Amino acid sequence: MNRFETIDLGDVLLQKGTVLPNAKLAYKTLGKLNQQKDNVVLCPTWFTGTIDDVINIFVGKGRAIDPDKYFVVIPALFGMGESSSPSNTAAPYEYSRFPRVTYYDNVSFQHKLITEELGISEIALVTSWSMGGTQAYQWAAQYPDMVKAIAPVACSAKTSVYNELFLKSNIKAIVSDPAWEKGWYGDIPPIEGVRVMAHIYAGWGMSEEFFRKEMFHAFGHPTLDDFLTDFWEAYFTARDANNMISQMWTWILGDISDQPLYGGDFVKSLGSIKANAIIMPSETDQYFPPNDNNSEVELMPNAELRVIPSLLGHFAPFNPEDQKFIDVALNDLLNK
Repeated sequence: MNRFETIDLGDVLLQKGTVLPNAKLAYKTLGKLNQQKDNVVLCPTWFTGTIDDVINIFVGKGRAIDPDKYFVVIPALFGMGESSSPSNTAAPYEYSRFPRVTYYDNVSFQHKLITEELGISEIALVTSWSMGGTQAYQWAAQYPDMVKAIAPVACSAKTSVYNELFLKSNIKAIVSDPAWEKGWYGDIPPIEGVRVMAHIYAGWGMSEEFFRKEMFHAFGHPTLDDFLTDFWEAYFTARDANNMISQMWTWILGDISDQPLYGGDFVKSLGSIKANAIIMPSETDQYFPPNDNNSEVELMPNAELRVIPSLLGHFAPFNPEDQKFIDVALNDLLNK
């Protein structure tokens, strides 16, 4: 696929107090903006996911998000390696010195892209998966008059303590590797630490029933060890450790009420979302169980819960059958 574009944000003051110099936001657009400028669909990236990953999972001709109908904007999460990240930022904020960036920061930068660079004042739909889905919540709370609909998939509006435990276990696995070198590992990354992290992630990523039924055979892995090595280890060892930790801190700090509009009042932040919303947890997701989303929906004025009936846990959107379920909901919102 084609390379992404970037906009220069200049020196930006982050929510947690650091000024990040020469910040850059990566993005890609698909389709054409119509004359009314009301066919915009925003799909942010997720943890370790690239812009092209989002296109592969959510966008396509004949899909709900069809670039022949909609102007699709895909902004890259800070920390992944496409926008400003530990791996591509100059001193004094390179590597593990890279400051903590929140969802509030990410959406603020995306707002600048949408309004100033692209000249758009209305977004028909914000949708994505996992950390991308949380940005949909963030957009609707941060800019309630701009967003018409949201469809967060397998995520939450606030990171739970249980989720924080999972993420800090992953961070601990990486930094416990002697090769970590406090983030200054150079050409010798902490591969063993990342492999341990991959095994932790695998146990949470899929459902208990997925493993009990040994469904990894369907993905071409003859044994559990093959699945852990050939899929999970291979995926995460190809990523930069500092980048992953940076993204995990964004995830840990997730809370749509942590912004000036709400001052930490989570109930008020959810109640202030004006967008029509369909919230889609996966039935077997261990990171974001449906019960958490159900309590959120009860506080949102124009929201409904649709649970994806999947055995793939958090990774339901990667399954073509579950994508069909998601597309029905996206079409319902876009056709409203």
